Amino acid sequence: MTDDSDTDDADEQTDKRLVEGWHGRYYEDFAVGDVYKHPFGRTVTETDNVWLTNVTMNCNPMHFNEAYAAETEFGERLVNGLVVIATAVGMSVIDVSVNATANLGYDDVRHHNPVFHGDTIFAESEVRSKRELESRDHVGIVETELRAYNQHDDLVLSLERTPMVLKREYAEPSAAEPPGWPEGIGTQPEDC
Repeated sequence: MTDDSDTDDADEQTDKRLVEGWHGRYYEDFAVGDVYKHPFGRTVTETDNVWLTNVTMNCNPMHFNEAYAAETEFGERLVNGLVVIATAVGMSVIDVSVNATANLGYDDVRHHNPVFHGDTIFAESEVRSKRELESRDHVGIVETELRAYNQHDDLVLSLERTPMVLKREYAEPSAAEPPGWPEGIGTQPEDC
């Protein structure tokens, strides 16, 4: 029988390396007709609804008065539409606007079906158009349609979203400085 402990230790030693993660899409990465199914469904809680309803001073009792809502055609409180919009747009950021310099507009917003406490929202975005700007070389305009569904595949929201997105050559992404990280923070290439 041989002692493999020296070999095992050598096999376990690995070189440390800084690996790039997802940096989001840049203007060049968008193609008309592409559909991005955004990761992570999000269950909307009563706390989400009550909190944003109060923060925005939405005084419609349909969102915060259970006795009132019980007497309506829905029989219970509805989730505030701004909660649904904020959730769906937030879900889309990872695929559509991590590298946006501005959101230019949210248009044609439609609430197709009600959302209730405990519903889980899923969102996807379809690229409708894109165009370069004569006045700004470093960005382009991307128009998307954002659609949100509940766990029953009912369309609950649609809207058009228009971010102004950086071009890759101006962003200069790297493993050491992904979007949102200042220079010199955390592990650096020379640490590996």
